[in-house]
Amino acid sequence: MEVRTDLALEDRELRGDFTGGVQEREQDGCRVTTLTVGASEESIYHKPRGTYITIEMKPLSDHIDSDNAYCTVLAQELGSLLPEKGMALVAGLGNRSITPDALGPKTAEQVLATRHITGELEKLTGHAYFRPVVSVSPNVLGNTGMEALEVLESLIRQLHPAVVIVVDALASRSLGRLGCTVQLSDAGIAPGSGVGNSRPAINAETLGVPVIAMGVPTVVDAVTLAGELLEESGGTFDRQIEQAVSPRGAGMIVTPREIDLLIDRASHLVAMAINTSLNPFFDVDTFAALV
Repeated sequence: MEVRTDLALEDRELRGDFTGGVQEREQDGCRVTTLTVGASEESIYHKPRGTYITIEMKPLSDHIDSDNAYCTVLAQELGSLLPEKGMALVAGLGNRSITPDALGPKTAEQVLATRHITGELEKLTGHAYFRPVVSVSPNVLGNTGMEALEVLESLIRQLHPAVVIVVDALASRSLGRLGCTVQLSDAGIAPGSGVGNSRPAINAETLGVPVIAMGVPTVVDAVTLAGELLEESGGTFDRQIEQAVSPRGAGMIVTPREIDLLIDRASHLVAMAINTSLNPFFDVDTFAALV
């Protein structure tokens, strides 16, 4: 059985520690795990080489980050991956019309675009440097006829950003990680890979600029879930069970009942972390009022 997951932390659980290194710490109610995948481990762990930072927290659908502690931790970790200066292109991947896949577009809507108003903001706030930011939602191939990679390639040729931040909904193998985990990586992303609909990879190699991927798991592949539950109960996964959870070969996914609330809070968390990491002169409340 193929176990589908976008989380490097879950690959570690399945296949053991990465030789590149593992660091863990607790901060402000979050568990932060940093994993390094080396070149020799790419084929073993099915993850491109790079750094993967996983932040685990209380479920966003049950807990309001009223003091912005989670946002602060996330912004700090994102800042550790960002170049010091230069324009940032933020891309919210996914389909806004499909709720579990709407994390990227809803995040992009809340990112403050500053490229066109940096001078005015500098005069208004008195800060000498405001980082230019561009925010887009490339949508999906089925709606536009264009791969997200193709859209981003065109924008990069025109804008020449110093870094691209891509935000996308992820797949987990565990129900317990939905809506309470954020993954960041400097290895880029292959959209749709966690649910068997892999699109062209978006990374530094394909775009020619550093790419940071951010995501929150919102779905579990049904076959993966069935296999995990059977393993926990001592059962055996077989072809009959696979056919039962994938009738007529149709792939199924599982998502929480409160997915609307989860997406709203997760997109706000990720967007505000991006805002405060790129332009730390303003706090979350100020950004929320501006976007």
